[in-house]
Amino acid sequence: MQKPIQELAPRISDCLKVIYALQERNQKVSTSAVSERLGVSDATATMMFKEFASAGWVEHVPYHGVRLTPLGEQKAMEVIRHHRLLELYLARELGYSWDKVHAEADRLEHVISEEFEEKLDQLLGYPTVDPHGDPIPSKDGVMVVRKGIKLSQLPEGTSAQILRVSDQDPEKLCYLGSLGLYPESRIQLLSRAPFEGPLHIRVGEEAAMADYMLGFELAEHIIVTVLP
Repeated sequence: MQKPIQELAPRISDCLKVIYALQERNQKVSTSAVSERLGVSDATATMMFKEFASAGWVEHVPYHGVRLTPLGEQKAMEVIRHHRLLELYLARELGYSWDKVHAEADRLEHVISEEFEEKLDQLLGYPTVDPHGDPIPSKDGVMVVRKGIKLSQLPEGTSAQILRVSDQDPEKLCYLGSLGLYPESRIQLLSRAPFEGPLHIRVGEEAAMADYMLGFELAEHIIVTVLP
Protein backbone atom coordinates (compact mmCIF):
# COMPACT_ATOMS: atom_id res chain seq x y z
CA MET A 1 0.00 0.00 0.00
CA GLN A 2 2.96 2.36 0.47
CA LYS A 3 2.99 3.60 -3.13
CA PRO A 4 3.21 7.07 -4.70
CA ILE A 5 -0.23 8.62 -4.94
CA GLN A 6 -0.38 8.32 -8.74
CA GLU A 7 0.12 4.55 -8.39
CA LEU A 8 -2.81 4.06 -6.02
CA ALA A 9 -6.11 2.77 -7.36
CA PRO A 10 -8.49 5.73 -7.91
CA ARG A 11 -10.98 4.26 -5.44
CA ILE A 12 -8.29 4.23 -2.73
CA SER A 13 -7.33 7.88 -3.14
CA ASP A 14 -10.99 8.88 -3.43
CA CYS A 15 -11.69 7.09 -0.16
CA LEU A 16 -8.88 8.99 1.56
CA LYS A 17 -10.40 12.28 0.42
CA VAL A 18 -13.86 11.28 1.64
CA ILE A 19 -12.59 10.24 5.07
CA TYR A 20 -10.70 13.51 5.43
CA ALA A 21 -13.73 15.57 4.35
CA LEU A 22 -16.00 13.82 6.86
CA GLN A 23 -13.45 14.31 9.63
CA GLU A 24 -13.08 18.00 8.74
CA ARG A 25 -16.83 18.45 9.23
CA ASN A 26 -16.76 16.44 12.47
CA GLN A 27 -19.08 13.85 10.94
CA LYS A 28 -19.00 10.13 11.69
CA VAL A 29 -16.76 8.22 9.28
CA SER A 30 -18.87 5.08 8.96
CA THR A 31 -18.92 2.51 6.17
CA SER A 32 -22.37 3.73 5.12
CA ALA A 33 -21.26 7.39 4.97
CA VAL A 34 -18.21 6.52 2.88
CA SER A 35 -20.00 4.04 0.60
CA GLU A 36 -22.75 6.59 -0.13
CA ARG A 37 -20.25 9.26 -1.18
CA LEU A 38 -18.13 6.87 -3.24
CA GLY A 39 -21.07 5.08 -4.84
CA VAL A 40 -19.87 1.64 -3.67
CA SER A 41 -21.36 -1.07 -1.47
CA ASP A 42 -20.93 -1.14 2.31
CA ALA A 43 -18.92 -4.33 1.85
CA THR A 44 -16.46 -2.54 -0.43
CA ALA A 45 -16.10 0.33 2.04
CA THR A 46 -15.51 -2.15 4.88
CA MET A 47 -12.83 -3.89 2.82
CA MET A 48 -11.06 -0.57 2.18
CA PHE A 49 -11.21 0.28 5.90
CA LYS A 50 -9.51 -3.04 6.65
CA GLU A 51 -6.82 -2.40 4.02
CA PHE A 52 -6.23 1.09 5.40
CA ALA A 53 -5.99 -0.25 8.93
CA SER A 54 -3.43 -2.86 7.83
CA ALA A 55 -1.38 -0.12 6.17
CA GLY A 56 -1.56 2.04 9.31
CA TRP A 57 -3.63 4.73 7.62
CA VAL A 58 -6.73 4.57 9.86
CA GLU A 59 -7.68 3.48 13.35
CA HIS A 60 -11.08 2.54 14.68
CA VAL A 61 -12.66 5.04 17.07
CA PRO A 62 -15.71 3.77 19.03
CA TYR A 63 -18.95 5.48 17.91
CA HIS A 64 -17.04 7.50 15.28
CA GLY A 65 -16.11 4.82 12.76
CA VAL A 66 -12.53 5.22 11.56
CA ARG A 67 -10.12 8.12 11.84
CA LEU A 68 -7.00 8.87 9.82
CA THR A 69 -3.70 8.28 11.58
CA PRO A 70 -0.87 10.79 11.03
CA LEU A 71 0.37 8.54 8.20
CA GLY A 72 -3.11 8.33 6.70
CA GLU A 73 -3.54 12.08 6.95
CA GLN A 74 -0.24 12.56 5.14
CA LYS A 75 -1.49 10.35 2.29
CA ALA A 76 -4.78 12.24 2.19
CA MET A 77 -2.90 15.56 1.98
CA GLU A 78 -0.97 14.30 -1.05
CA VAL A 79 -4.20 13.41 -2.85
CA ILE A 80 -5.88 16.68 -1.89
CA ARG A 81 -2.83 18.68 -3.01
CA HIS A 82 -2.92 17.05 -6.45
CA HIS A 83 -6.66 17.64 -6.72
CA ARG A 84 -6.72 21.29 -5.71
CA LEU A 85 -3.70 22.29 -7.78
CA LEU A 86 -5.40 20.72 -10.78
CA GLU A 87 -8.65 22.56 -10.02
CA LEU A 88 -6.82 25.88 -9.97
CA TYR A 89 -4.91 25.06 -13.16
CA LEU A 90 -8.12 24.11 -14.95
CA ALA A 91 -9.85 27.31 -13.86
CA ARG A 92 -6.99 29.78 -14.28
CA GLU A 93 -5.11 28.43 -17.29
CA LEU A 94 -7.77 26.52 -19.25
CA GLY A 95 -10.84 28.62 -18.51
CA TYR A 96 -12.98 25.98 -16.80
CA SER A 97 -15.84 27.36 -14.71
CA TRP A 98 -15.61 26.62 -10.99
CA ASP A 99 -18.57 24.23 -11.13
CA LYS A 100 -16.73 21.93 -13.59
CA VAL A 101 -13.19 21.76 -12.17
CA HIS A 102 -13.95 19.24 -9.40
CA ALA A 103 -15.06 16.39 -11.67
CA GLU A 104 -12.25 17.01 -14.15
CA ALA A 105 -9.61 17.12 -11.39
CA ASP A 106 -11.04 13.88 -9.98
CA ARG A 107 -10.14 12.18 -13.26
CA LEU A 108 -6.67 13.71 -13.57
CA GLU A 109 -5.38 13.55 -9.99
CA HIS A 110 -4.75 9.80 -10.19
CA VAL A 111 -2.32 9.97 -13.10
CA ILE A 112 -0.05 13.01 -12.63
CA SER A 113 3.47 12.42 -11.33
CA GLU A 114 5.19 14.23 -8.47
CA GLU A 115 7.35 16.05 -11.02
CA PHE A 116 4.24 17.23 -12.88
CA GLU A 117 2.77 18.41 -9.57
CA GLU A 118 5.90 20.45 -8.82
CA LYS A 119 5.82 22.04 -12.27
CA LEU A 120 2.13 22.84 -11.81
CA ASP A 121 2.80 24.44 -8.43
CA GLN A 122 5.57 26.58 -9.91
CA LEU A 123 3.47 27.59 -12.93
CA LEU A 124 0.62 28.73 -10.69
CA GLY A 125 2.93 30.75 -8.43
CA TYR A 126 2.81 28.42 -5.40
CA PRO A 127 -0.87 29.06 -4.60
CA THR A 128 -2.45 28.46 -1.20
CA VAL A 129 -6.15 28.18 -2.19
CA ASP A 130 -8.12 26.59 -5.03
CA PRO A 131 -11.02 28.19 -7.01
CA HIS A 132 -13.48 27.42 -4.20
CA GLY A 133 -11.25 28.97 -1.53
CA ASP A 134 -10.27 25.56 -0.16
CA PRO A 135 -6.69 25.50 1.18
CA ILE A 136 -4.04 23.71 -0.87
CA PRO A 137 -1.72 21.59 1.32
CA SER A 138 1.97 22.40 1.06
CA LYS A 139 4.48 19.92 -0.35
CA ASP A 140 5.22 18.69 3.17
CA GLY A 141 1.54 18.16 3.96
CA VAL A 142 0.74 21.29 5.95
CA MET A 143 -2.74 22.72 5.36
CA VAL A 144 -3.40 26.27 6.57
CA VAL A 145 -7.14 26.82 6.94
CA ARG A 146 -8.27 30.43 7.02
CA LYS A 147 -10.59 30.91 9.98
CA GLY A 148 -14.07 32.19 9.38
CA ILE A 149 -17.73 31.65 10.20
CA LYS A 150 -20.66 30.33 8.21
CA LEU A 151 -22.66 32.96 6.36
CA SER A 152 -25.72 31.56 8.15
CA GLN A 153 -24.14 32.69 11.46
CA LEU A 154 -23.22 36.21 10.37
CA PRO A 155 -24.96 38.91 12.47
CA GLU A 156 -27.56 40.98 10.65
CA GLY A 157 -26.22 44.18 9.15
CA THR A 158 -22.65 42.86 9.08
CA SER A 159 -20.37 43.04 6.03
CA ALA A 160 -17.97 40.21 5.27
CA GLN A 161 -15.73 38.71 2.63
CA ILE A 162 -16.24 35.19 1.32
CA LEU A 163 -13.31 32.90 2.13
CA ARG A 164 -14.53 29.53 0.95
CA VAL A 165 -17.47 27.69 -0.58
CA SER A 166 -17.38 24.13 0.71
CA ASP A 167 -20.11 22.54 -1.44
CA GLN A 168 -18.88 20.75 -4.60
CA ASP A 169 -22.29 20.17 -6.16
CA PRO A 170 -22.01 21.58 -9.72
CA GLU A 171 -25.61 22.85 -9.86
CA LYS A 172 -25.26 24.67 -6.54
CA LEU A 173 -21.92 26.17 -7.55
CA CYS A 174 -23.37 27.32 -10.85
CA TYR A 175 -26.24 29.00 -9.00
CA LEU A 176 -23.97 30.64 -6.42
CA GLY A 177 -21.74 31.87 -9.24
CA SER A 178 -24.75 33.48 -10.93
CA LEU A 179 -25.22 35.51 -7.71
CA GLY A 180 -21.55 36.50 -7.64
CA LEU A 181 -20.86 34.46 -4.51
CA TYR A 182 -17.22 33.60 -5.22
CA PRO A 183 -14.27 33.58 -2.81
CA GLU A 184 -13.02 37.13 -2.10
CA SER A 185 -16.44 38.63 -2.96
CA ARG A 186 -17.91 41.15 -0.53
CA ILE A 187 -21.25 40.30 1.05
CA GLN A 188 -23.57 41.88 3.61
CA LEU A 189 -26.30 40.08 5.54
CA LEU A 190 -29.26 42.44 5.62
CA SER A 191 -31.71 40.18 7.45
CA ARG A 192 -32.61 36.55 8.03
CA ALA A 193 -36.00 34.89 8.33
CA PRO A 194 -36.59 32.90 11.54
CA PHE A 195 -36.51 29.10 11.83
CA GLU A 196 -33.71 28.64 9.29
CA GLY A 197 -35.53 30.66 6.69
CA PRO A 198 -33.89 32.45 3.76
CA LEU A 199 -31.28 35.19 4.14
CA HIS A 200 -31.56 38.61 2.53
CA ILE A 201 -28.04 39.41 1.30
CA ARG A 202 -26.28 42.19 -0.60
CA VAL A 203 -23.41 41.17 -2.88
CA GLY A 204 -20.66 43.29 -4.45
CA GLU A 205 -19.01 46.68 -4.06
CA GLU A 206 -20.74 50.05 -4.09
CA ALA A 207 -20.59 50.43 -7.88
CA ALA A 208 -22.24 47.07 -8.55
CA MET A 209 -24.34 45.91 -5.62
CA ALA A 210 -27.22 43.45 -5.95
CA ASP A 211 -29.67 42.08 -3.41
CA TYR A 212 -30.73 38.42 -3.30
CA MET A 213 -32.56 35.92 -1.14
CA LEU A 214 -30.39 32.92 -0.29
CA GLY A 215 -31.55 29.66 1.28
CA PHE A 216 -30.24 28.74 4.73
CA GLU A 217 -28.81 25.42 3.53
CA LEU A 218 -26.64 27.11 0.90
CA ALA A 219 -25.53 29.74 3.42
CA GLU A 220 -24.26 26.91 5.63
CA HIS A 221 -21.62 26.10 2.98
CA ILE A 222 -20.30 29.65 2.57
CA ILE A 223 -17.47 30.58 4.95
CA VAL A 224 -16.86 34.28 5.47
CA THR A 225 -14.63 36.59 7.48
CA VAL A 226 -16.10 39.75 9.02
CA LEU A 227 -14.80 43.00 7.53
CA PRO A 228 -13.61 45.70 9.92
